[in-house]
Amino acid sequence: MAQRSLRVFVDTSVIIAAVLSPSGGARQVFLLGEAGILHLIVGSNVLREADEVVRRKIPDSLPLLAQLLTASHIETSRKPTEKESKTAQTHVLYLPDALVLAEAIATQPDWLITHDKEHFLNQRSNMQLSFAIGTPGDLILAIKANYRDS
Repeated sequence: MAQRSLRVFVDTSVIIAAVLSPSGGARQVFLLGEAGILHLIVGSNVLREADEVVRRKIPDSLPLLAQLLTASHIETSRKPTEKESKTAQTHVLYLPDALVLAEAIATQPDWLITHDKEHFLNQRSNMQLSFAIGTPGDLILAIKANYRDS
């Protein structure tokens, strides 16, 4: 019996890292999405922010951004409910990142991956959520550990 793909919500910082580094953990996550090993999810706010950052800072990389998103079969989440938004705001006070967390909560992922230390990584032990929060490297290590254990 095939194991279900992990559902992974991807933050803007991970998308930008995947665009910038062909050999980093973020790009590896997108390759795992392309292979069907991970089910990647992004929120509309994350997608909009990633597009704005690439257009502003690295416009020559717009085709690569489009290719990564398409090839990895990334799904766009639904809009979070008011309750999901309020839950997110109890964990993250910075509104733009609270919106990201609300989008993640709405998708019920297994993981939220990010490079944001201030609002997510350094606060994750204080957040009582149904999913793990970590970097792309944390996710890859967890996958390897799970593979070894099975």
